[in-house]
Amino acid sequence: MFRKFVYLLALAREQHFGRAAEACHVSQPTLSNAIRQLEDELRVPIVERGQKFSGFTPEGLKVLEYARRIVAERDGLYQELTALGQGLSGHLRIGAIPTALPAVPHVLARFAERYPQIRSSVRSLSSRDIQRDLDGFELDAAITYLDNEPLSNVRTVPLFSERYFLLAQRRQVGEGTTSIRWADAAKLPLCLLTPDMQNRRIADTAFRMADRTVVPLMETNSIVTIYTIVRSGLAASVVPSQLLTLVALHPDLVALPLTEPDLTYAVGLVYADREPPAPLAKALAAVAAEPGLAERVRALTDEALAPWDLSKGL
Repeated sequence: MFRKFVYLLALAREQHFGRAAEACHVSQPTLSNAIRQLEDELRVPIVERGQKFSGFTPEGLKVLEYARRIVAERDGLYQELTALGQGLSGHLRIGAIPTALPAVPHVLARFAERYPQIRSSVRSLSSRDIQRDLDGFELDAAITYLDNEPLSNVRTVPLFSERYFLLAQRRQVGEGTTSIRWADAAKLPLCLLTPDMQNRRIADTAFRMADRTVVPLMETNSIVTIYTIVRSGLAASVVPSQLLTLVALHPDLVALPLTEPDLTYAVGLVYADREPPAPLAKALAAVAAEPGLAERVRALTDEALAPWDLSKGL
């Protein structure tokens, strides 16, 4: 039955019988027959019947929930047993909110030193998608917000505090300006992240606290696109401090701390609160909690932000 669960999970990921079979390195009839056998064994319909895959039945969704848990427990057991003789190995699956992506390499660099046999993959996800994939055993861990719309049923390791800046052309702000109020930023043409991103919801909240409602000129789900649009002069933007660590200071641009309200939100590592914890997630959390790592992330951020600090005359 275990292999049939693996096939079922592949079908849930791929949403297509052919692609699921290819991912499992079997023929499509083999995968389809295995799922039919699983339906017979459990005496419930699992897949909505039709010419092509069109979803799962209510019973199928419940089977899928158990399949994810069983496969995850098997993987955890295998990792624990392998670690006893060969050291921890496997595939670490990490999610990260887009604004936290610059911090991921700092965590993974130290993790790779400790566990060279583990390969990692990183996906850019919204905080809501992170919650869904942690609950569904699709992620081992994630880097996301900790204290704004906090996730449920997770364990946390704080890493840094996110701060907010107006990134704009110099000509869009007054000469000698070293900070800007949210209310004044609202008067500019803005490109903001899409509403499904928690960073956008934070910005919207800040504008409301400043008694302003903003309808952005443009929206995107990419922080790189935001920088490109601001660089072109089409719009200004509200950006997190981590974005400024990715880009070099440009003479045409300024990054002004946003004030009134002065907001910061904690960002950190999260992983599912289960017993026993997944071995790879537990190992990553231990590395993230090592003395000095969070301080290093904050120090590198401050160093990268220094050239943007107009209050120092740069």
